[in-house]
Amino acid sequence: MMNQAKKIDNSVLIPEMAALLHAGKDVRFTPTGVSMRPFIEGGSDIVVLRKKAAVAVGDIALAVVQPAVSAVQHPAAQRPDNVYVLHRVIAVNGDSVTLAGDGNLGGTEHCRMQDVLGTVIRIENAQGRRKCITRGRLWYYIRPCRKWLLKVYRKLLKFGLIGAEHR
Repeated sequence: MMNQAKKIDNSVLIPEMAALLHAGKDVRFTPTGVSMRPFIEGGSDIVVLRKKAAVAVGDIALAVVQPAVSAVQHPAAQRPDNVYVLHRVIAVNGDSVTLAGDGNLGGTEHCRMQDVLGTVIRIENAQGRRKCITRGRLWYYIRPCRKWLLKVYRKLLKFGLIGAEHR
């Protein structure tokens, strides 16, 4: 019988991960989503997180961020609780941290240093081979070209020219 990974809701998973990280343990999990493409492929890559005293620009961090919705969209009683992101730190100003997904063409999230639960210390592909962790500086500075590069990347994935079995 093949082992199947269980999907656990973030409202249950993330607080448990936060407790382990706070206790000094490393946490290993498979993120979902495409916001960190091409560096983390949601649903297949595995990341290992560790709690650090402070984060730096270029770190990939799991953080609790404020929901990006207005009171008109969500009255106070219906506002989403916590929003968790695994995104790259693009700025640190004192206690304020700004994050953005590598696969996102616009938009940022903001949190406080204490809202960063852990940072990525290792990325593995589906076969368990380590992937290179970059600081993302070049990727950040070529934002105008990323739209086209991500489009090519998605096409290569679609046609099976790259992917978990090709890494």
